Amino acid sequence: MPAPTCASCQAARAALRRPRSGQALCGACFCAAFEAEVLHTVQRGRLLPPGAVVAVGASGGKDSTVLAHVLRALAPRLDITLHLVAVDEGISGYRDAALAAVRSQAASWELPLTIVAYADLFGGWTMDAVARSTAGSGRSRSCCTFCGVLRRRALEEGARRVGATHIVTGHNADDMAETVLMNFLRGDAGRLARGGGLGSAGEGGALPRCRPLQLASQKEVVLYAHFRRLRYFSRECSFAPEAFRGHARQLLKLLEAARPSAVLDLVHSAERLALVPAARPPRPGTCSRCGALASRALCQACALLDGLNRGRPRLAIGKGRRGLDEELEDAGPGPESRGSGSAAAESKAIPAAPPVPLGTGEGGGRAGAWEL
Repeated sequence: MPAPTCASCQAARAALRRPRSGQALCGACFCAAFEAEVLHTVQRGRLLPPGAVVAVGASGGKDSTVLAHVLRALAPRLDITLHLVAVDEGISGYRDAALAAVRSQAASWELPLTIVAYADLFGGWTMDAVARSTAGSGRSRSCCTFCGVLRRRALEEGARRVGATHIVTGHNADDMAETVLMNFLRGDAGRLARGGGLGSAGEGGALPRCRPLQLASQKEVVLYAHFRRLRYFSRECSFAPEAFRGHARQLLKLLEAARPSAVLDLVHSAERLALVPAARPPRPGTCSRCGALASRALCQACALLDGLNRGRPRLAIGKGRRGLDEELEDAGPGPESRGSGSAAAESKAIPAAPPVPLGTGEGGGRAGAWEL
């Protein structure tokens, strides 16, 4: 049976049917429609104002590759300047190849690239070192928790180095639906409350962040990369199989097979979620160590590094965080009174930020594990 004619141009043969709408389009018309939808998302949400200097979180994978390519095409209409920022987590046999893909993309698109490394920012800690530290603690699955928190902080630092006014990441609809589902399964009302919207306006000095691909399905991201002939790194991280996200992903696939709209339904449910006052997270303050936004005495990044430096990697994860908070209350705010014996090393792990007044935003721009 021959392929139908493209429903848009009425000339070329259709190359695909859009997964959600069923509309038959040729490759060129699909790519044009995809870019127009991203443009609409950015403009409707007022995510990137004219004149913005945008740090694109570049990992070399399909999502960040498509995001950078689309924003590069839309940059003249949006009047924005792009700068790629990549993070070297220090994962042997994985990140080097991904960074090679990022360098190739930057050269091909003539976009500036800055790479920031965990080892330089966090007192010598890399993800390989974190994995070795947590291996005997029964917390091997926590590697993705450490990486998510530290990567968020590293991306913020890289964006500041290049003078960016905004940060964009390549989270697509499937990523966001998985996050919402994980937070529901864990009963994490705080993260559910912060998970809606297309990003954050920035709070407490944090740079505004947004996700222009949040309403685009993973299937269409892959199709766009295929028709635009984009080359990207596609190997899975060696720590990913241990992550809880994998279970949420499997469940979401089953839900989507039964109900194709399940992904966007979950994304929109997070946007419209309203919590009773007692369940709303407290208004954040600032980290006593680095000055970043935090809901406790230490932000999540400093707390995780504190546990690693003490040889207690569980300290800031799950119920272990309660014990850390009690220690900080007993010890007081000064690093010299915490009694860890490694305060000097910890204070060097994350550069101190200048004190800034609290702003008004959605809370999603905070430094912490609000996006996994």
